[in-house]
Amino acid sequence: MKIRYAHTNIIAHDYKLLASFYQDVFGYTQVGPTRDLSGSWVDQLTNRLNTTIRGVHLELEEGGPTLEIFQYDTTKPSDKTINTSGFSHIAFAVEDVAQTINSIITHGGSSLGAIVDGMVEGVGMINVAYAKDPEGNILEIQKWD
Repeated sequence: MKIRYAHTNIIAHDYKLLASFYQDVFGYTQVGPTRDLSGSWVDQLTNRLNTTIRGVHLELEEGGPTLEIFQYDTTKPSDKTINTSGFSHIAFAVEDVAQTINSIITHGGSSLGAIVDGMVEGVGMINVAYAKDPEGNILEIQKWD
């Protein structure tokens, strides 16, 4: 059986704003139509009655996985921290960590901790920082030497 990684989903309070952030900072483009999902199949899938989901898929690599940014008609707030159990962050390999952190801040995100250099035994040197997108989702920005 062949298995392929398809997408990572982020639930947003404002999917248009969050999608614009990822397009502006990382240069991702929308692939496929804007989603406007509702009906009995969505209710059954989510185990929620009369729900509506809107959003987009952003292509991370040509023909590769996407970042799915969706917004429910009712979205619950979340307090994300780096040590919360479950999914913690999305990592991006970049050419310049400091420049990318500056772009994140310019586009409404924030830094989380310092930009640091570290040695990972058996792997090599990493220049790395954590940041948050405008809705508080944690991002790892990294460059390996």
